[in-house]
Amino acid sequence: MEIPFENRLEWARRHMPRLGRALSDLPDLGGVRLAFSMHLDLKIVPLVEGLLARGAQVTVVTCNPATVRDEVVRYLKSAGAQAQAWRDMPAQAYRQAAADAIAWGPTHLCEFGADLTSAWLASPAPPPVRASLEGTGSGIARLQKLAPPYPIFNWDDLPIKEGLHNRHMVGLTTWHTFFARTGLTLHGRRVAVIGYGLVGQGVAASGRAYGGTVLVVERDPSRALQAAFEGWAVLTLEEALPQADVVVTATGAAGVLAAIHLPLLRDGAFLVNVGHHAGEIDLPALLAHPHREILPHIEEVDLDGRRVYLFARGEMANLAAGEGDSLNAFDVTLAILARGLGYLVGPGSAEPPGVYLLPRSVWEGAVA
Repeated sequence: MEIPFENRLEWARRHMPRLGRALSDLPDLGGVRLAFSMHLDLKIVPLVEGLLARGAQVTVVTCNPATVRDEVVRYLKSAGAQAQAWRDMPAQAYRQAAADAIAWGPTHLCEFGADLTSAWLASPAPPPVRASLEGTGSGIARLQKLAPPYPIFNWDDLPIKEGLHNRHMVGLTTWHTFFARTGLTLHGRRVAVIGYGLVGQGVAASGRAYGGTVLVVERDPSRALQAAFEGWAVLTLEEALPQADVVVTATGAAGVLAAIHLPLLRDGAFLVNVGHHAGEIDLPALLAHPHREILPHIEEVDLDGRRVYLFARGEMANLAAGEGDSLNAFDVTLAILARGLGYLVGPGSAEPPGVYLLPRSVWEGAVA
């Protein structure tokens, strides 16, 4: 029996008390027009509902078409938000949605990946945006190059978000999703984790905890040394791939697993991405080979007689094929976001253009 959406939403609200407190502390948001670019799954609904209840006008687009839940979009529209997104929407529609969100005339932005700011800069008549929040490392790197004329507050690099979401939740929920979709565990399998930032560290640690033998691939000398000092076998990509039963890309960079690496993959290997977009794996090169969906979210690719398995179409594994962070963990993340929005519509809007770390005084109450 299918559980009604409203039941699942009630369960989410019940287990996100920090977000509820953060929303109740917000000032009146009448006159505020918030444009969001985010992953549109169930956990986002209580945030948007709370902002609407405080008087804000809200328009929502996705930061990744592979993570959209269409029932969430429908519900947000019924609740009074504008929303322009659907699961696996094509690239042109995805870009148009961001452009339309800017044409809507937001006063403030909140985004994952800097697509709204990019659309703002491309707009022939950009609205007077006062300030923005950005919640991804890739978005922050992109914004440093774009240099928009309003202040932007980075809440991805906050200790609590780095420590909770990046370091622990992504790896944990990625493996939960992998187990659920494949019916397999990591026992007796070698796992190559490409990238040893905080996300990669979490993927490696939880992979070992769940029975895998973990190899780390890291080009940065300091991170490679850190991994070695923490007891990991640190190899080059060319050394690790022929040994790996599961390959996880966790760098945030494009083309990490390129066409030249495909001959190195062993028969039966899984390819899993935990980065913001699927570009870490060269999907055109991979899917130029014969392939078929063998299970939901798992495609079998024939590489000249070797079978490899692409997980979740190379998209963010834990959210494209699963539910992402736990409710109680994402409760902290969204409470920080809500408090950041309170700062954004207040003193944050008075800051000069630039990219700033969200002040500690703003977010620390979210962990209470």
